Amino acid sequence: MEASLEKLREEVLHRNPGETEFHQAVTEVLEALEPVVDRHPEYVEHGILRRMCEPERQIIFRVPWVDDSGEVQINRGFRVEFNSALGPYKGGLRFHPSVYLGIIKFLGFEQVYKNALTGMPIGGGKGGSDFNPAGRSDGEVMRFCQSFMTELYRHIGEYTDVPAGDVGVGAREIGYLFGQYKRLTNRFEAGVLTGKGLTWGGSLVRTEATGYGAVMFANSMLGTKGESMDGQKVLISGSGNVAIYAAAKAQSLGATVVTASDSSGYVVDEDGLDLDLLKQIKEVERGRISEYAQRRGGRSRYVEGGSVWDVPGTVAIPSATQNELDDAAARTLIKNGVKAVSEGANMPSTQKATELFLDAGILFGPGKAANAGGVATSALEMQQNASRDSWTFDYTHDRLEAIMADVHDRCMATADEYGAPGNYVVGANIAGFLKVADAMIAQGIV
Repeated sequence: MEASLEKLREEVLHRNPGETEFHQAVTEVLEALEPVVDRHPEYVEHGILRRMCEPERQIIFRVPWVDDSGEVQINRGFRVEFNSALGPYKGGLRFHPSVYLGIIKFLGFEQVYKNALTGMPIGGGKGGSDFNPAGRSDGEVMRFCQSFMTELYRHIGEYTDVPAGDVGVGAREIGYLFGQYKRLTNRFEAGVLTGKGLTWGGSLVRTEATGYGAVMFANSMLGTKGESMDGQKVLISGSGNVAIYAAAKAQSLGATVVTASDSSGYVVDEDGLDLDLLKQIKEVERGRISEYAQRRGGRSRYVEGGSVWDVPGTVAIPSATQNELDDAAARTLIKNGVKAVSEGANMPSTQKATELFLDAGILFGPGKAANAGGVATSALEMQQNASRDSWTFDYTHDRLEAIMADVHDRCMATADEYGAPGNYVVGANIAGFLKVADAMIAQGIV
């Protein structure tokens, strides 16, 4: 790494001790930016790199709530408003026991580049809590969300910061959060949250968008080699929103999706996943993935623990969580003949796994590009809210498809321009950086 970039990386590590995910995300970006610094020394002179590694605002707060037994519970809430050079902060809320400041900062940092790649006028931020909605009653989730929003509401707004859902935050949670925001502000400000219900300001395709977009990106990558998703054997991790709709889109393009997983293990269905059954178990019943194999029968089987990446396939779409796909899994996928990896989750591949894919010539779509469909459609929801309009599914889907094609082409062209043809990691990081950096220079030292 170039000397000034290495110095900055060491400074970030020193100023943010223990935040390993944030360190990983910053390191990946700085490594990609070496040719940019050589060509554009003005970015160093204006302190752009240092400023982009420091959030504009970090908010941490206590979230007290009462469970069904009457016991007071305390969680910690976060909102990291990372960069607003291109527009209001935009990024999801994650409710999961693993959440701490370092994860929120990594997600917010990645969101800045991802949002820039979409071409939409949105900045980057992220938030969440170490609250775990799994196993909690609707009443408990409602009381937590109301307490969370009682603090968060003073920091957000359609022209300031627009949260959405992420892991652990679906339609139920967004509904409770929006209801409390409306109650506190006495305003029906539809544009303050995205991922809303369709009858009160939500957008068609938003539910499907992240999974759909990851498959669209994979299809575009394969297209550069004269192939498509048609006929591919697809491996997907996770069984939440992203995984389910990535599977749906892949199957609609002629692929066979054979895996899904959760924290307990994974299922393999060589005949192709039965999506109706999977949705029933995971979305309606909130059950475990093991139930899929029990009810599906046939050639489907459940594997407790283990790695979903041990299953042979030609396209992998990791859609569960960060750093789920390590170097050992990458070697297995490469040995088994994987052609393309499109990240449906945020940074699901470790740095070493990413390097192995790139060294092996595997088509690799990093999350900040491949899973940009979710936030792109959130921005489309914001447009509809601003105009008090509602678009059809087909129209919104076509807009999403055009955005994802543009993200792919911009990453590919930028990688070519900066001497790394076919390297979507370099292309995504540089393309996103340039757009934000130029806006920051134009706006002065703020």
